[in-house]
Amino acid sequence: MKSRLGLASILFIGATLLLKVSGLIRDMVIAYYFGDSYVADAYLAAFIIPNMLILFMTNGMKNALVPSYIESVEENNGKRYLGQVFKGTFVLAFILSIIGMLLAPYLIPLFYPDFSPEATEIATWVTVIFFACISFVGMNSVLEAFFDAESKFSLSIVSQIIVILSSIFAAFLFANQIGAYSLALGYLAGTVLSLIFKLFLVIPRKVMDVKQKIDWPEVKQFYWIFLPVGLTVAVGQVNLMVGTIFASYQGEGAVTYINYAKNLVHMPQAIFGVTIATIIFPLLSKAVTADDTPQFKKGIEKGLTTMYLVLLPSVLGMMLLMPNLIELFYERGAFSNQATTATTQVAYLYFGSVVFFSLNNVINKGFYTMKKGHLILMISIGSILLNVVFNFVFSKWLGYLGIPLAASLMALFYTAACLVVFVKLVGGLDFKYLAIDYGKITAAAIVMSGAVLGVQQLIGGWPNIVEIIIVAVVGAIAFAAVAFLLKTHAFLFLLNNVRKRNKKG
Repeated sequence: MKSRLGLASILFIGATLLLKVSGLIRDMVIAYYFGDSYVADAYLAAFIIPNMLILFMTNGMKNALVPSYIESVEENNGKRYLGQVFKGTFVLAFILSIIGMLLAPYLIPLFYPDFSPEATEIATWVTVIFFACISFVGMNSVLEAFFDAESKFSLSIVSQIIVILSSIFAAFLFANQIGAYSLALGYLAGTVLSLIFKLFLVIPRKVMDVKQKIDWPEVKQFYWIFLPVGLTVAVGQVNLMVGTIFASYQGEGAVTYINYAKNLVHMPQAIFGVTIATIIFPLLSKAVTADDTPQFKKGIEKGLTTMYLVLLPSVLGMMLLMPNLIELFYERGAFSNQATTATTQVAYLYFGSVVFFSLNNVINKGFYTMKKGHLILMISIGSILLNVVFNFVFSKWLGYLGIPLAASLMALFYTAACLVVFVKLVGGLDFKYLAIDYGKITAAAIVMSGAVLGVQQLIGGWPNIVEIIIVAVVGAIAFAAVAFLLKTHAFLFLLNNVRKRNKKG
């Protein structure tokens, strides 16, 4: 079982890395064709609104369906339960899709009143196209949650890659003819292809009963679990939209800088943060189902230290290489050197947002496992108000640079509030263990940063890609060596697992 989970974890990390690279390529394509123009601003701002629903469906569904589906399987009701949730979700997603398409002409002028008429028209039609995807996204989300419940994490990721690749190909084929609409139409085609891919895998196994009539009381019972979870995820997107709205008042290009910087800086969170949180989720669910509280708390503590071990050096390394990375990934075509400088400045201020939200991923999995998603929802709603205040104050003071700073500060308060409530809920965690390991990891990261800065002084002026590779290798070696010498528990835990796997191999 452990071996299967380990293989699933490796496949998931590989697939997640591929997904993030695909997303980066999509951003590079957008930057190439549209630079930091009003077209890029309009497309990226428009995507935020339906993406709130898309993440509401996908992430919310995973966090709600994985534990409830595992429980239904234990009760020999998994096949019927999955079918009910699938059909119920399709109906609800279809209704949301129609409502969103009808409201799009009113939403864009409401949220982005400073957009030019040309940008408003593009943003409106892009929003309509993305809302048309919601029905397919709903069905996709149920099947992705099913794959996660079976610890087949990589299948969910592969299906998401299909969507991104479809957008990229559509841009290459049609961007010169129909502009930003090509990306949105590519996304729509990708959601359909992704659903076909999943059904091709699921239908032959006969693990889902869709022949029975919809049992609305059962669907309603599931959505009582889903709604707080999904709304919590949507709240995260609302916070992103708040930043985008404030950015739209900062002149042409600001929305683009915010979006590219956020996507790039959050890549370690998206790869390692989400991976670690996703992998521990079924383990936490099984501990709760078995009423094994010590194992549950131990899983949370391991998740928090492992997350910090992986995230801190990754994010620090990215910050030290940020100008090189943005030049490498984006500076070509319509994306100028001035846009590179602006995006780099924004990226630095997203540091806190990445670290705190990543740690919070683990805490949130604990809440979801215990079916206490409504507590996170309450904290999340408070975070929106805090975010609005921070954005208002800091954007007045620093312009668009105030927006990532507001996100980082809000993430700090949000994570601290979630941790306090969670600790009270579970009756405490081993903070001595956490503090010692966090101290050792921080010390290793400081040594790594010193080594990287020294190397950068020596090789400054070398070709960009060579400098990035050398710095990354030196940084990784320095961090691993110090973490090992300091006997960091999280590092030794990972190292021992790798050794055991090699022996078995």
